[in-house]
Amino acid sequence: MEKVLFFGGRWGCFSNMAAFRVRWRGVDWMTSEHAYMAAKFDDLCITDAIRCARSGYEAKKLAQTHAEHIVADWGEKKLAIMEEIVHAKLSQHPYIQKKLLETGDREIIEDSPTDSFWGRGPDWKGENHLGKIWMKLREEMRSRMKR
Repeated sequence: MEKVLFFGGRWGCFSNMAAFRVRWRGVDWMTSEHAYMAAKFDDLCITDAIRCARSGYEAKKLAQTHAEHIVADWGEKKLAIMEEIVHAKLSQHPYIQKKLLETGDREIIEDSPTDSFWGRGPDWKGENHLGKIWMKLREEMRSRMKR
C-alpha cells in the first residue's frame, strides 16, 4: 500500500510549517511550528518573539538561538505537547480533517530526510513520531464519527 509522505505537496497540510493558523492554550499562532517552538520556553520575551516570527522556519531558527533556555523537562513532555498542538490544528481546520480521512489506512510519514525523531530521517529508519501522531488522531476521529 502506498504511504502518505508529507513535507509539502499534496499532503503538506500535515506539516508543522504549513500556513494553517492554530489557537493553542488561548494564543493564536501562525503555524503549529510556532506553537511547538514557543512551548519549549518559559521566558515570555522568547515566546513572544517566536509568536511574531514571519514563518515556521523563522520560528524554528529563533528557538535554536535560545536553546540554552529550553525548559529542563522538555524531553519528557515534547511528545504530549506536539500531540496537543496537532490536535488543535486538526480540530480547527475542516480541510485538514478531510485530508486526514483521505489517507485511508495508509501509513503517514513525515518525509524529512534530516529529522530522525519526528520524521523518516536520512536512512528511512527514523522514529516518525509526527506521522504516528497524525495516524493516532485519524483513528480517534474515525471512532468519534462512528458514534
